[in-house]
Amino acid sequence: MIRLTLYTTLGCHLCTQLEALLARLCHEPPILERVEISEDERLMARYGVRIPVLVDGEGDELDRGFEPERLAAWLKPRGWLDEAAWKSLARELSGKDEPREVRPATVRGGRRYLG
Repeated sequence: MIRLTLYTTLGCHLCTQLEALLARLCHEPPILERVEISEDERLMARYGVRIPVLVDGEGDELDRGFEPERLAAWLKPRGWLDEAAWKSLARELSGKDEPREVRPATVRGGRRYLG
């Protein structure tokens, strides 16, 4: 069973992104205890600029877990990473980063046409 604490705040789109990544990359659905930081000054001081922050049962923290590579690297040594899901996501991400062929524009009759 994967139990994690998620330090978050209302309307945090990065937190939503992290939760979607967790659902995809964990080998089983994690149980998340969400902690709203805006209601506690101490939590705001500690996590305000770092959310979302995941914390495991040992107290180890991961900030910026919405970055897939960071999350996968954090999940793997805990035995929680679904390797096949990570490979699939890594392929998707690398496909987005492949440079596209740039074709020069041509000019005919005073008009410019993209190649």
